[in-house]
Amino acid sequence: MITTVIVEDIEIVRNGIATIINGTEGYKCIAEFEDAESMLDEIEELKPDVLIIDIGLPGISGIEGIKRVKKLLPDQTVVVLTVHEENEKIFEALMAGASGYLPKKTPPAELIKAIKEAHEGGSPMNSEIAGKVIHLLRNFAPKVDNEKPIKLTERENEILTAISQGLGYKRIAANLFISTETVRYHIKNIYKKLHVCSQSEAVAKAIKKGLI
Repeated sequence: MITTVIVEDIEIVRNGIATIINGTEGYKCIAEFEDAESMLDEIEELKPDVLIIDIGLPGISGIEGIKRVKKLLPDQTVVVLTVHEENEKIFEALMAGASGYLPKKTPPAELIKAIKEAHEGGSPMNSEIAGKVIHLLRNFAPKVDNEKPIKLTERENEILTAISQGLGYKRIAANLFISTETVRYHIKNIYKKLHVCSQSEAVAKAIKKGLI
C-alpha cells in the first residue's frame, strides 16, 4: 500500500485528488490539508510514502513547506502538483527537495503512475517540464570548475542520463535489461563519485561537469 498526504487549498481539487488515489487499488490518501502549516504539524506522525503538495498555498508557500518537511523528514518523497509551470518555480521546488513536478492537468492514470514512480525513487514530470529542468540546470550550473575530473562508467552514464529524463528505477532497469537492485547499486556509486546525496544534485553536478 502506497500512502499519500495531500496539501491543496482548493477543496474540490483536494477532494478530487484524494478520490483518484483512494479509488485505485494499492493506494491510500491518509490525510488532506489546505495549507502547509497544518501539514507540518502532523507530517512527522503521518510519514506518508509520498507527499503531494501545491505551490500556491495560503500562508507559507509550498516551496517553503517542502524545505521545512525536508528538515523534519530528510528522506520524505515529495511531488509537486500545481498550475505553476514557470521555470523559476520548477527550479526552486526541485532545489527545495521535490522529487517530481506535475501540472494539475495531469490525467488520473498518469498521476497514479507518477506517485508510484516517485515512491520507487524516480523523478516524475512530463516531457515539457523535464525539458525545462535540463535547460535550467544548464543555465544555473555552467561548465566551469577546477575540481578533479570525474570518470563515470558507460553504465553509470546511461543511468544518470535516464535519471535526468525523469525515469524511475524500474523503467531504467527495464530499458537497460538489468535489475532494479543493480540500478540502485550504480546510483550509489554515482552519488559517491559526484559527492552528492540526491538525484537533483547528481544531475546538476553532472551537467556542470559536462558528463551528460
